[in-house]
Amino acid sequence: MRTYLDFEKPVADLQGKVQELRSMSADGDAIAIEEEISRIETRANQALTELYAKLTPWQKTQVARHPDRPHVLDYIDAMIEEFTPLAGDRKYGEDQAMIGGIGRFRGRPVAILGQEKGSDTEGRIRHNFGMPRPEGYRKAVRIMDLANRFGLPLISLVDTSGAYPGIGAEERGQAEAIARSIDCCLGLTVPNVAVVIGEGGSGGAIAIAVANKVLMLEHAIYSVISPEGAASILWHDSTRAEDAATSMKITAQDLFKFGIIDRIVGEPLGGAHRAPADAIETTADAIAEALAEFDGRPGEDLKLHRRDKYLAMGTNLALKPS
Repeated sequence: MRTYLDFEKPVADLQGKVQELRSMSADGDAIAIEEEISRIETRANQALTELYAKLTPWQKTQVARHPDRPHVLDYIDAMIEEFTPLAGDRKYGEDQAMIGGIGRFRGRPVAILGQEKGSDTEGRIRHNFGMPRPEGYRKAVRIMDLANRFGLPLISLVDTSGAYPGIGAEERGQAEAIARSIDCCLGLTVPNVAVVIGEGGSGGAIAIAVANKVLMLEHAIYSVISPEGAASILWHDSTRAEDAATSMKITAQDLFKFGIIDRIVGEPLGGAHRAPADAIETTADAIAEALAEFDGRPGEDLKLHRRDKYLAMGTNLALKPS
């Protein structure tokens, strides 16, 4: 059964009528009912098209968090052949919020990382709702080092509301683990491509997203803090999350305009959760194109490209001397 978001109520009502008519078709004039179903489906698709053409930042946040949206394990299952997961940070333990390993992407060996939120209650608890602890980021560093050693391009799939803020995580050095992960990203001598597939929250996201190319799905979000967190800090009122989302410029469209990301990857009509296989295939095509741009480039050149890319962010070109 499809889960509809609050703002999708007009579409939900129309598609609900379609289901009612389908259940009646066996008892009445099937031809007339099919014609009515066709008319209502056309109206529903038109309503969905109009709705998703003008989503607000807060509505995009809701889409990015949709429980049926494909998660990291879905992408890995569809994109990566011969995937071999790697577990543990070799220092403390295993963190299933951070998934990583090696495999083949369209025939070429790669390393892959990503935060997994889980698809049901049991999975969400096991994966800690996609919020890694320090051992998750140290596992990421371990996999990055492996990629560097064996010359494997790195793919990072970002989908987290942020790093886990618990006491245990802080005691084990959460900030230091994130900083080392960012540093490791910057020092890679292999090409790396990051894709924000859902939520890109704070340092928990950027720890694996400092890449030569940063892609972002059309209805994903990427921000320094969640809208609820920003509202709590700025106005001491988390219910103003919608205002915060609008002010923070967290959408793919805003971030592409500011040069924070390199490409927006289109989603199926109504979001990736309506056609997960199509969304994953489109994303895989974009990753392949991004990796192809760096084929044959020396390792030091890749490091310089990454360094210059991030140093340029936030630069006001108008202030530069001519």
